[in-house]
Amino acid sequence: MTVRVVVADDQAVVRAGLRTVLAAAPDIDVVGEATDGAAAAELAESLRPDVVLMDVRMPGTDGIEGTRRIRALRDPAIRVLVVTTFDLDRHVYDALRAGASGFVLKDVEPEDLQVAVRTVHAGHELFAPSVTRRLVGSFVPAPTEPDAGPAGGLTEREREVLALVAAGLSNAEIADRLVLGGTTVKTHVSNLLAKLGLRDRVQLVVFAYEHGLIGNNPAGTGDAGRTGDPGRG
Repeated sequence: MTVRVVVADDQAVVRAGLRTVLAAAPDIDVVGEATDGAAAAELAESLRPDVVLMDVRMPGTDGIEGTRRIRALRDPAIRVLVVTTFDLDRHVYDALRAGASGFVLKDVEPEDLQVAVRTVHAGHELFAPSVTRRLVGSFVPAPTEPDAGPAGGLTEREREVLALVAAGLSNAEIADRLVLGGTTVKTHVSNLLAKLGLRDRVQLVVFAYEHGLIGNNPAGTGDAGRTGDPGRG
């Protein structure tokens, strides 16, 4: 199956570079290019690509608004993957809240970018644990006491699983950490999404930080900087 991609970036040289990298993969086809978020959303509506590779900072309509417009199409098959520079800022956090399925850095290795596109297309969320903690921890100050709002209905085990999801661990790693079966962990994650009314693991990360369920430097977690894990669900 070929993954159909739209590349959105205001710099022609960046678009050309991304197109070249993606075109080198036999299962990825770049079907369109856009110079801002509005054009990306229009292409998404007309071409119905599988993935939109979205820059954040663009003149005119930025990637955040572009992501919102794509999500407004209510087509779950169209996934948005944010592309950003290493100097992360609140814009990327806002893009995740707008409905992006994850993000990669602009200096990502070519093979990793191809894997990222495939991973997002497969329905998984994608983000590097080290970058996510820096991003969300910087812009969502955690309260000293856990919020008793929506999180109040979670069991202690669900809180443990949520904290480890927010720290960037995969289901397999959570299972090892908590000495649980992989199916049990997947069930806990599904229950968390249902109870909290969230869409995916990215939103679980944001929720955990917003409600003080994890600190900026989760104890005992690694900082491997993985680009993505197709096994996360």
